[in-house]
Amino acid sequence: MRTALAFSTDDLARTRFAVSPMWEVVTSLRALAHTPVPALHRQWAGQVRPRLAAVGPVYRRLAAMVPPEGHLPDFLNPVPAASAPALADELAAIAATAPAQVRADLDLLAAAHDGRLPAPLEPLYRDPAGRLPRLTADIEAYWQLALAPYWARIRALLDADVLHRARQAVGHGTAHVLDDLHETVRWDGGALRLEQRHCAVRRLDAGAGLLLVPSVFAWPRVLTRSLPPDPPQLAYPARGIATLWEPRPSTGSDALAAVLGRSRARLLAELDSPASTTELARRTGLSAAGVSQHLTGLRAAGLTSAHRAGHAVLYARTAVADALLAPEAASGAGAAR
Repeated sequence: MRTALAFSTDDLARTRFAVSPMWEVVTSLRALAHTPVPALHRQWAGQVRPRLAAVGPVYRRLAAMVPPEGHLPDFLNPVPAASAPALADELAAIAATAPAQVRADLDLLAAAHDGRLPAPLEPLYRDPAGRLPRLTADIEAYWQLALAPYWARIRALLDADVLHRARQAVGHGTAHVLDDLHETVRWDGGALRLEQRHCAVRRLDAGAGLLLVPSVFAWPRVLTRSLPPDPPQLAYPARGIATLWEPRPSTGSDALAAVLGRSRARLLAELDSPASTTELARRTGLSAAGVSQHLTGLRAAGLTSAHRAGHAVLYARTAVADALLAPEAASGAGAAR
């Protein structure tokens, strides 16, 4: 499939980037719907699937709404009001969706199932206004299980992509940025040409401007949203995804041990993947009570974050902790001596 999105000078002037938690929710659900999960995300999926199994009804409702192929409900990706909206802001926009829009999106999903809507979505179709709060609660629960523990890492990669594109725009212009987003996206004589995608977007069907959304889980595709009068959205794979889930070296842990203590530095090093207090105690040989006490201190210092996963709590390193443990931080500290 090939289509072209014609651009005016005003469209180019109103083109902007945004980092959207809801785009990561939708695209990560699509990644989990594939069998097998795309290779780049199998490590992540192996960690989150057992957690999702514990909240079966929540996950089944969301999975029914985001199939592995075909239409993605437009109302799940409202236009970000800022360059980096909070999930709560996007959930508020979803909760305010007009019932007619919810039903229109669900009708498109039903069309892909021989005209029958998946059973978990029938209550939402019957009573959109009454069931949207349940949907946003489901999304929040999924976020806490599948994305919040990894968000510092994901957000750093998305921010780095936006910074790279901004530098491209300064040095080469917006047309160069558009031409460099993805192999299926090309800037050609005043139009953005998109090829081999599951859905089409035309300027006649869309509002002015263009919203570019880097995504970790959109890979390997470019995904679009076109819902007048909103500007079209284009979610594209962010740069650096191939290394996102690789274990990160923590050569700065010895230096940190002198400041934080060896046990706390060890715990930070172990949190390359989110883990519970029990799991960290098993890995380190520390008592569960001791681990809990250390994590409380690390959280107060802004070095860890806590995320409820069913009856357990998962701890994750923050971006600040990642920076402290990075080889560059360690080498920089050495050079300063």
